[in-house]
Amino acid sequence: MAQIPSKQQIMEWVADHPDANSKRDIAKAFGIKGAQRIELKRLLKELESEGLLERRRRHYLDAESLPPVSVVELLAPDGSGDLFVKPLEWRGEGPLPRILYMPRNTDPALGRGERFLARLAPVQGEDHHYQARLIRRITASAHKITGIFRAESEGGRILPIDKGQDREWKVRADATSGAQNGELVQAEQIGPKGRLGMPIARVTERLGDPSAPRAVSLIAIHQHGIPDEFPAKVIEEAESRKPAAMKGREDLRDLPLVTIDPSDARDHDDAVAATIEDDGGASIWVAIADVAFYVRPDSALDREAWTRGNSSYFPDRVVPMLPEALSADLCSLHERVDRPVIAVRMRLDADGQKVSHSFHRAMMNSQASLSYEQAQAGADGAPDAQTAPLMDSVIRPLWHAYGLLKAARDRRQPLDLDLPERRIELTNDGRVKSVNFRERFDAHRLIEEFMVLANVAAAEELARRQRPLLFRVHEEPSLDKIDALREVAQASGFNLAKGQVLHTSHLNRLLAQSEGTDFDELINISTLRSMTQAYYHPENFGHFGLALKSYAHFTSPIRRYSDLIVHRALISAHGWGKDGLSPGDIDRMSETATHISETERRSMAAERDTTDRYLAAYLADRVGTEMTGRISGIQRFGAFVKLDETGADGLLPIREIGREYFHFDADAQMLVGADTGLEIGIGQRVTVRLAEAIPVTGGLTLELLELEGNKMPKGGRKGRGGATPRRHSTKARLAEIKRATKRRRKRK
Repeated sequence: MAQIPSKQQIMEWVADHPDANSKRDIAKAFGIKGAQRIELKRLLKELESEGLLERRRRHYLDAESLPPVSVVELLAPDGSGDLFVKPLEWRGEGPLPRILYMPRNTDPALGRGERFLARLAPVQGEDHHYQARLIRRITASAHKITGIFRAESEGGRILPIDKGQDREWKVRADATSGAQNGELVQAEQIGPKGRLGMPIARVTERLGDPSAPRAVSLIAIHQHGIPDEFPAKVIEEAESRKPAAMKGREDLRDLPLVTIDPSDARDHDDAVAATIEDDGGASIWVAIADVAFYVRPDSALDREAWTRGNSSYFPDRVVPMLPEALSADLCSLHERVDRPVIAVRMRLDADGQKVSHSFHRAMMNSQASLSYEQAQAGADGAPDAQTAPLMDSVIRPLWHAYGLLKAARDRRQPLDLDLPERRIELTNDGRVKSVNFRERFDAHRLIEEFMVLANVAAAEELARRQRPLLFRVHEEPSLDKIDALREVAQASGFNLAKGQVLHTSHLNRLLAQSEGTDFDELINISTLRSMTQAYYHPENFGHFGLALKSYAHFTSPIRRYSDLIVHRALISAHGWGKDGLSPGDIDRMSETATHISETERRSMAAERDTTDRYLAAYLADRVGTEMTGRISGIQRFGAFVKLDETGADGLLPIREIGREYFHFDADAQMLVGADTGLEIGIGQRVTVRLAEAIPVTGGLTLELLELEGNKMPKGGRKGRGGATPRRHSTKARLAEIKRATKRRRKRK
C-alpha cells in the first residue's frame, strides 16, 4: 500500500504539474487507491481551507501561481513599448505577477483593457514572471465605472458620480464583491440592459466611504484611471539607488544657489542664482535635479514614469511620477546637501536679452530653502533671520536679473491673462477649512521667468545640435475663434485689430482695455477660450502664448516625463555619460509625445474635478444663502455662474431662469427669451441663491434672484409675459454680440 503524501509533497507536485492537477491525477501520481482516497480528499480540503490550494471545478491549483490557461486583461504599453497583461484569476497574497504578452504576427490587434484567454509559460531570470500567448479573444475593453453602491434585496445598483450623468447600473447579488450600502466602488459593465432597463455591472474594487474627508481626490484618481500605487519592483529599484558621486561632474557647490518654493513644498527640483555684471547685465544660473542619473532608460522606474507621464496634484495629496525615495529625497535639492544637477548658465545684456548660454552636469549644494513669502519679504526690505545673510549674495542679484527679464518680457509681450488661482486649505482631518485665491508675488514671477528662459535655452541648444527632443507646442488660435472673440470685444465696446497677422500683443491690448471694467472677466474668459491647448511634439511649431519660437520643458524632470527626455537629450548631446537618450527613446518619440499629452490632460481633469468636489463640500452647509457672481458659460440647458467668493462654478438651470422658451445662440454665447426678450450672456453680473451642493459629484445648483439689477419674481423665475427687463449698457452690448454673429453668418 502506498504511503499517503505530506501536504508539502502535494503542494510541490501541483506546482510542478500545472496541466494535470485533478484529484484523480494526484491520486495516480502517488499511487493512492481504495480507502486511501478518503485521506487524500481530507488533505486536499485542508490545503484548500488554509488557502494553499484553490479548487476550480475538479482541479487543484497552487494559490501562489497562475493556471497554465488563464483569462488576462491587456494593459497600456510601457515605456519600452512592451505589452503586459493583468491576470484576472490571481488569488495569491503577494503583488500581481508580471506577465509579458508575446503576440504572434497572425494575432489580431488588441486594445487596452481587452480580455483574452491566454496560455501562460513561467520564466526565470527576467523582469517578468510569465509570458502570455493568445488563445482566444473574449471581450472588447470593459467599460469602467466609478460610483456609489446602493444595496438592494437582490444585489444593488451603482449611482454615477459624474456631474450631468444620470445613468445607473444594476449589480447582481453574485457580483457585488461584498460592497456595502453607500460605499464608493469601481466596477465594469458586463452586459447590456437587464429587466429594469439598466445595464449590468460587476463591482471590481471597493474604495470606501465617499464622504470621508480624504476620499475626494481618491474618487478622481480612480475615475480618471490615474495609477496611484507603485509596483514593488519600482519601489525596490528606487530605494536601491545611491547618491551620485562627484566624479565626472563640475563643482558648483560654491555658487549661491537657493530654492524658492511654496511654503508647504515637499520636493525642490530647481535652484537659482544670479550675479550682476559690470555692463549692467546679469548671469543667471538655473540648476535642475539630475533625475536622469537615477532613472535609466528601460528600467522599471522609467517604464512606470512613462506610464504615469506626470505627477498629479490635489489639495490633500500628490500622486507622484516617481517614488518618494527619489522625488522627496535623492532628486530633491535639500538645503546644505550635495545634489547632482544639470545646470544652465545664461548671460543677459543690459536690455535683458539672452546673449549666450552653456549647460553643465554638476554637483551643487543649496544655501537655503526659501518660501516665496520669505524671498519676497527680503526683496521688500524686511528680511528674516534666514534671508538677512543672503541679501547681497542672493536676493539683490536675483531681483536685478528679474528686472532685466521683466523688461525683456514686456517687449516680447507673451499673453497676459489675469486668471487667479484658487487655494483650498484643509484641516488636519482633511476637511475644507477655507477657500482663497493664491497671492501672487514678484517672487513667483521671478521663478517663472527664470524657468522660461532655461526652457528656451534647452530647446535652442538641442535644436542647434540637431538632437531629437520633445518641444512644448502652443499653436495660434483658429480664425473662427478669433472672429468670435473680436465680436465679443466689439459688443463690449473694445477693439481687436483685424486684417493683420495675430500677435499676443494684440490680445494684450484688448485685455488692457477691459481691465477694471465690468467686462474684465468676460474678456479674460473669452480670450482663454479662443486659445488652442498646448501639447508635446517632436517637431517645433513654436509657442504662441509665450511668444517664443522654440520652447521645451527642461525644469521639472521629477514631475514631468517630457523634461526627463530633454535631460537625456542634453546628456547625449554633450557626451556626459551612457544614461542619455536610448534608441528606444528616439524610436518612441512621437508615441511618447502623444501619450504624455494625454496623461497631462487626464491629470488636469482629475485635479479640476477634485477642486469642484471640495468646493461643493465647503458650500454644502450654506445651501439657501444668497451669493453674487458672473455668468461664465452658456449652454442650451442653462448658464454657468462663477461665484465671487470662492470662484466655484454653479449651474443655473434654464428652468430657474424662466418658464418661457429660450433661444440658444452658441456663437454669441447667449440665451434669449422668446416672450420677454430677456438676454443672458457671458460676463453679466447675477445674484443667486445656492439651491443644492452635492460633494460626491461636485455639482452646485443655483436659483436666479437678480440679473444685472433686475429683480426676478419670487422663486427666482421670470414668468411668461412678465415685465420687460430694464435695458443696461451691459445688456445692450451683449445684444450686439448676437447681431454681429448674425451678420457674420450671412457673410459666410
